[in-house]
Amino acid sequence: MENHIFIPEEGKTPVEILGATGSVGQRIAECIQRHPWFRISALRASDKSAGKKYSQAVPWRRQSRLDNEIAEMIVQNCVPDGRAKVAFSGLDSSVAGEIETEFARNGYIVVSNSKNHRMDRNVPLLIPEVNPNHLDAIGKQQFVSGKIVTNPNCSTIGIALALKPLQDAFGIRVVDVTTLQAASGAGYPGNAAIDLIDNIIPRIDDEQEKIRIELKKILGAFRRGRFVNAKISVDAQCTRVPVSNGHTACVKVALETRTSIQEVREAFESFVSPVAGLRLPSAPEKPLHFLEGDYHPQPRLHRDMENGMAVCVGQLQECESMDYQFIAFFDNLMRGAAGAAILNAELMVRKGIIRIVKSKSRRVKKS
Repeated sequence: MENHIFIPEEGKTPVEILGATGSVGQRIAECIQRHPWFRISALRASDKSAGKKYSQAVPWRRQSRLDNEIAEMIVQNCVPDGRAKVAFSGLDSSVAGEIETEFARNGYIVVSNSKNHRMDRNVPLLIPEVNPNHLDAIGKQQFVSGKIVTNPNCSTIGIALALKPLQDAFGIRVVDVTTLQAASGAGYPGNAAIDLIDNIIPRIDDEQEKIRIELKKILGAFRRGRFVNAKISVDAQCTRVPVSNGHTACVKVALETRTSIQEVREAFESFVSPVAGLRLPSAPEKPLHFLEGDYHPQPRLHRDMENGMAVCVGQLQECESMDYQFIAFFDNLMRGAAGAAILNAELMVRKGIIRIVKSKSRRVKKS
């Protein structure tokens, strides 16, 4: 009788993209078309795009080539029909709240980039390298089998990841941050070119408030079934600058524990992600890079670090008004949006919240 070795073949879990024609939706589609765990089963957008081929509905603005199979897919309305049980949302906040809720009510696990549910009572504002235990909150959501998990605001993600080593090592009392945010952060078409040429825009609506409230939730705890905000004072000013992609944050901090600048540097350099051992496909090998260069970090030089998933920190100095100041830079479309959402879903796979589809094992003759 022949002997056989059974080799399990891992399939790909079907996922849907809500708001698939927008900037974030396109970036999610680009990432998933090469993803080892997920495959796109439906692309959803507004009535204006529904019924068209994806290639006709979307002016593809990515450098990579769109797969023919995805290009030929017919865009569907944002109505849950059970084609998959996981939905990545790149919807505009003007419509995202109700649509995401309806998908969750129909058994979908919704991974959202929109602001609508971020501060909901049992919805985690998730950054796997910062607060993976906040996923415990979804057990208290009232959607039966559906769930909602959100990304923070694109600027908040990079700032929180840069602050995490300092909070763990020394504690933080005060944060004062000024952001220089890329044009792509406004979506497409975003700000008129004439507004950004030879100019900056000194305010981004709602952005300052998002950073203030979201940082406290992210850097806080989830204890006894509820979120407890970090006791940190946060001030923020947000500007739009003529950079195509990549947000810069100029950060000042007052720490709870008196320490040296060398110890602060060592905290940045020694930071290890709490999910490093989970082998998440989108997780950067090193999520935080401390850069030595006199003129680092810069958008043109560092936006592609770790496939756009790293936060780069440099210009660490003592600060007269507080304790220390530094500059953090990160890719707002990958680390701040699409890549962050996919990383969140990957963590949910490892936690058993999302199940990877497995095909039947194939038999191989043993030689």
